[in-house]
Amino acid sequence: MRYLFLADVIAAIHLGYVVFVILGFILIVLGIIFKWKWIRNLWFRIMHLAAIVGVALEALLGVNCPLTVLEFKLRYAPNLSEEKVSFIGNIIDSLLFYNAPGWLFTIIYSSFAVVVVITFILAPPTRRLYKPRS
Repeated sequence: MRYLFLADVIAAIHLGYVVFVILGFILIVLGIIFKWKWIRNLWFRIMHLAAIVGVALEALLGVNCPLTVLEFKLRYAPNLSEEKVSFIGNIIDSLLFYNAPGWLFTIIYSSFAVVVVITFILAPPTRRLYKPRS
């Protein structure tokens, strides 16, 4: 039971990662259109860029996602005799995992990373410069 709970926690973290990448991109594009200043936050943009570039590099190098590997090791631990996927885990996994060839995911992830790099160039992040108090 504990392994299934931990697997669900890892799956939720994985889903949060995916949501950060996708929603972050949508907000960055909207921020470019509506001239929102917060989308130029240096740390947000670096973390967002690193998140998708990391995924694209994993796909290009043929490396399995560490979160997926950990979740599956916990979910399918050899000493588990009970149900392998909880209700919540099943919902999260249905959102995260699709049956398609690996090369297709590599193209999608790499293309998305290139588009994120383009937004990084179109609306570069800025460091907030603080003026010292007089």
